[in-house]
Amino acid sequence: MLKVRKNFLYLLLVSLLSNNILSEDDPYIFIDKNAQQMVVVLIENKSLFLEDRAAYEDKIKEIFEPMIDFKRVAAGVMGRQHYMKASPKQRNEFVDIFRNSLLDTYSETLAQWENQNIDTIFPETRDFLDKRSIEVRQILNTGSSKYPISYKLRKGKDGSWMIINIIVNGVNLGLTFKNQFQALALKNNGDIEETLDGWVSDAGDAGISG
Repeated sequence: MLKVRKNFLYLLLVSLLSNNILSEDDPYIFIDKNAQQMVVVLIENKSLFLEDRAAYEDKIKEIFEPMIDFKRVAAGVMGRQHYMKASPKQRNEFVDIFRNSLLDTYSETLAQWENQNIDTIFPETRDFLDKRSIEVRQILNTGSSKYPISYKLRKGKDGSWMIINIIVNGVNLGLTFKNQFQALALKNNGDIEETLDGWVSDAGDAGISG
């Protein structure tokens, strides 16, 4: 069954790419395209998961990282008060720190799956041309359970879409990280440098297990 699914997804991706249908101008296709690519990666690298967990998660990150507007998300996690207080160097430093936090959390979540399937919910009318932000929903099927996932995307000046928040199984990752940052900043009396030095994310696996 996995072999059939893998071959189908691979042929589907090749077909879509060859027909130049996949476009980041459509947020639904953008999310679905990358989700199905991740499914292929997860299926094709089952043995790598047992042999080298870090390398396995890196393959997920290769697809997922370009999809996210890390500067915007990191600024939201810091909050306006701390963001304005931080120096440009500290802001950039947190972007790098946060990038690793979010990628590690998401890749760890996906890495648990046994029988992977991701269904993007395409509305009958995809009215997004005049919108600056939009929500795209999916259903994650781990084989034994199904979980909702919601991506909030924002359109850039070039017309392409990027992820600015993710909610997995009711866990708002952006809000979770923000609450952690605020608590750590409070503990450090608002000292940005100490807060950055002490940052350790704890978003867990969003309650998803294989």
